[in-house]
Amino acid sequence: ESLLIWTTTPWTLPANVAAEVHPDLTYVRVRQGDDVLILSKGTVASALTGAHEVIGELTGKDLMGLHYRGPFDHLPIVIEQGVPEAHIVIGGSDVTETEGTGIVHIAPGCGDIDFALGKQYGLPIVAPIDEFARYYAGFGDLTGEYAPDVAPTVAATMREGGFLYRVLPYTHRYPKCWRCHTELVFRVVDEWFISMDGPKADEARARVAGREMPPLREQIAEVVRKIEWHPSWGLERELDWLRNMGDWMISKKRYWGLALPIWTCDDPVCGWWDVVGGDDELQSRATEGWEAFAGHAPHRPWVDGVHIACAKCGGQATRIKDVGNPWLDAGIVSFSTLGYRHDKDYWKEWFPAHFITESFPGQFRNWFYSLLVMSTVLENREPFRAVLGYATLRDETGREMHKSWGNSIEFNEAAERIGASVMRWLYAGANTEANLNFGYGIADQIKRRLLVLWNVYAFFCNYARLDGFDPHVHTVPVADRTDLDRWILAELHVLVDDVTKRYEDFDSRTATWRIEAFVDDLSTWYLRRGRSRYWKNEADTDKRAAYATLWEVLTTLTRLLGPSMPFLAEEMYQNLERSTGADVPISVHHTDWPVSDPTLIDDDLRRSMSVVRTVVGLARAARSKVKVKVRQPLPALVVRARSEAERSALVRLSTQITEELNVKELRFASDDEVLVTYRVKPNFKVLGPRFGPRVNAVARALQAADGAEVQRRHAKGEPAVVIVEGLELEVPAAEFDVEAVDAPGFAVVDDGGLLIALDTTLTPELVAEGLSREITHAVNGMRKDAGFNLEDRIITRYDASGDGAAVFATFASEIASETLSTTLEAGTAGSSQEAYRKTVTLDRHEVTIAIERRRA
Repeated sequence: ESLLIWTTTPWTLPANVAAEVHPDLTYVRVRQGDDVLILSKGTVASALTGAHEVIGELTGKDLMGLHYRGPFDHLPIVIEQGVPEAHIVIGGSDVTETEGTGIVHIAPGCGDIDFALGKQYGLPIVAPIDEFARYYAGFGDLTGEYAPDVAPTVAATMREGGFLYRVLPYTHRYPKCWRCHTELVFRVVDEWFISMDGPKADEARARVAGREMPPLREQIAEVVRKIEWHPSWGLERELDWLRNMGDWMISKKRYWGLALPIWTCDDPVCGWWDVVGGDDELQSRATEGWEAFAGHAPHRPWVDGVHIACAKCGGQATRIKDVGNPWLDAGIVSFSTLGYRHDKDYWKEWFPAHFITESFPGQFRNWFYSLLVMSTVLENREPFRAVLGYATLRDETGREMHKSWGNSIEFNEAAERIGASVMRWLYAGANTEANLNFGYGIADQIKRRLLVLWNVYAFFCNYARLDGFDPHVHTVPVADRTDLDRWILAELHVLVDDVTKRYEDFDSRTATWRIEAFVDDLSTWYLRRGRSRYWKNEADTDKRAAYATLWEVLTTLTRLLGPSMPFLAEEMYQNLERSTGADVPISVHHTDWPVSDPTLIDDDLRRSMSVVRTVVGLARAARSKVKVKVRQPLPALVVRARSEAERSALVRLSTQITEELNVKELRFASDDEVLVTYRVKPNFKVLGPRFGPRVNAVARALQAADGAEVQRRHAKGEPAVVIVEGLELEVPAAEFDVEAVDAPGFAVVDDGGLLIALDTTLTPELVAEGLSREITHAVNGMRKDAGFNLEDRIITRYDASGDGAAVFATFASEIASETLSTTLEAGTAGSSQEAYRKTVTLDRHEVTIAIERRRA
């Protein structure tokens, strides 16, 4: 009788040792010609071909323990390892009837599952192939053959011996090398391990007799809990790895690497081995080769020549040829590089590390783990106090980066194209728990954000240079500065406190976001609102205060930027502080970290400015709604505040509002002033099915209701309540719309009860002033186009008629001041040949302008 066994890996058959069945499956004995085949009942139809007769049934349990003859029992190496006598049927729960025959061939030397079964049942382990996947000597015709190519030879041998029943095409899915994509096959080799569950050998047990210790994995777990993990779930991931990992394989079959200090007796029967604890011990125990080794690093080939005496049989012991796993070497760096064995006091100064960081997908089971093992064994304490794990870098679309895919970006290429500072800011602001997408499009977005800071810095440098500002001479007490100055300083010191806390918690992401938000406020509000203070000719206290404030902000930012943007911060620091000649540290990285000053944090001012900026944002939206440019002055902004605190804030900072919005007046709406009405629009498609014949009456009731109250409830998603035919009915907010209707002459925006209304009435005087601002804007644009310097004084001439000429005449002083024109006169004919000319149309007025530098 024969077991009908199937396999999808013919190359493993010469190493067959056992056959596996499922104990609970039903098996049949089938007669086919002169043969009796045994296979599972559920696979008969798919596995057999031709006529056959079922002559009996039995269970998998009945088959367990049977011995059989194998197809390659004639091979010398198979005979040498006692395989013919060891062939046995074993049981396992992984056998199924979904394909095959219900009987699986087991080769412990050719697969991880088979290897585990071999260890469980004490089976011989035949390792048929070398590191090149070629058969060892002793495998007959297969010797030297490449394992994936031997299927025809294996089939021919089995057919010749009467062991082959049937051959079918089948694609077996092998794992592949991640680099070259070559298929990989399993190979059994002897390796060295560090036990995670305690001493196993009798000799090792004797060494720790009398001082019982928990398994190493439990000792490491206790150390792990003392560490600060970022993200916090890193702790549980490391503990999960420790709970489930096997023994740590520390050896590699390579030449280069850390030579494992393990010596074994040359007599294989003896089996003695030992670990040498250091070069001093090796020298004292060496019986041969020390003189040739002395002075060399403990690497091959020098260390291989040193022999010691076997402590068991007295014979010679030689170092094993294996080198250490690279992570074994990486795990010991905090000891080996800091003089742990030779200068313990120096080592104590630097151990443990305060902080380490690496990508967490692999390092929980690699570097973090190896550091933890070494530190636990040697010192029973944590090797680092805090660890930050981060995810992986992907391309712009979220795909993994691979050279073979053509989407990998090499660091030097990226640094050359976009700048290393852009890359640093991108990384500093990343969510370390998620994969980070990287590419030139994303980098351009980061660069634009960084340019906001750089433009503020450049603005300060240009104007401070022109005015000869010296931060150590031109000082102004904070109490004497404007609300705008004191506001930005208050925000700065809140920022210092926030960023310090974020860095202390290893949270560069939030620190980066806070700095970005602050810089945006600095540029789009503080500097925007105060730009004219730097432009004016008078070197008064207000101008000095503006320079002093911006200098203090920028120099503080250099320190906050130092950890994540070291070179950008250094560039700014050298120019802002070192260039002044003052006695300051040589580098920004030598300065003290900024400390928040609570006396400069005016929370009332911060809240008031927040209200002002909200109102300004709403008013800009109102201008946009009626398509009126900001350069066009308007009569008034009317505000209905939600509280007395809001009203007070707006009164305190009213100048900021009127100047920013270019309105002549800020006033507050009276209680009975109607700035907006609300029109309710019923949705009959949904109201009809709900209210049936009452739908028209409900619609009329909605339209007649207090529009403001209906709008308030609608904004909250609450139903409107109406009375129809004596009944109180609720109309869901989704079943009607509310349309705001601005009062004539106003553009109104309402934000949760904070209502603003721009008076859009234009008088001839306002129109003329708006045209003057358009002219100023056009001349300054021409200055830039002509390449004039910021400090250049110019002569401006113009050709205009009618209202355009009148505007030039009426607003000559303002236009000249805003454009640094020492001369502003009609008639471009008087301009020199070098003058830059341009004809522009401003609000339907055609004007020709010529500008040229004023000669000294």
